[in-house]
Amino acid sequence: MTDTGNMTATGNATDVLLLTLDVNGERHEVITEPRRTLVDVLRHDLRLTGTHVGCEHGICGACTILVDDRPVRACLMFAAQAEGARIRTVESLSDGTELSDLQRSFSEHHGLQCGFCTPGFLMLAEGFLAERPEATKDEIREVVASNLCRCTGYQTIVEAIDGCAVTRRCPKES
Repeated sequence: MTDTGNMTATGNATDVLLLTLDVNGERHEVITEPRRTLVDVLRHDLRLTGTHVGCEHGICGACTILVDDRPVRACLMFAAQAEGARIRTVESLSDGTELSDLQRSFSEHHGLQCGFCTPGFLMLAEGFLAERPEATKDEIREVVASNLCRCTGYQTIVEAIDGCAVTRRCPKES
């Protein structure tokens, strides 16, 4: 992190930082104010708009990403706090041509409707399943309760995550 404080045309000092962020396996240099949230930098500076902004208070979970493989609310984290960490957004799940197993499971189990909350649920599930691959439906239900969805009633989301977990534990033989 480099402080590159500048003077404005009116002579007032503005503080900006030069950050190097590791996002989805790529290195990005960003000049930003220290007060900017990670979700704003991801969406506006890096154009990774899959991470959604909902409540901006950490309640809804629409902005959930992975930071060092753990689910984090990007609206509650300053971009400067993420320097040196591995950041993954929903864009990291797919290779651009094919959906990931988790994304396919959400589709197959109808785990989304309007789609606004889906990126947050996907990243929450990705982090959770990496930590707890043997999770039970009750454990999954408890975890997904931390994110809000106004459309699905959660059962299809639980089924989608459980379906992916089962598939990952018992892959089909080729």
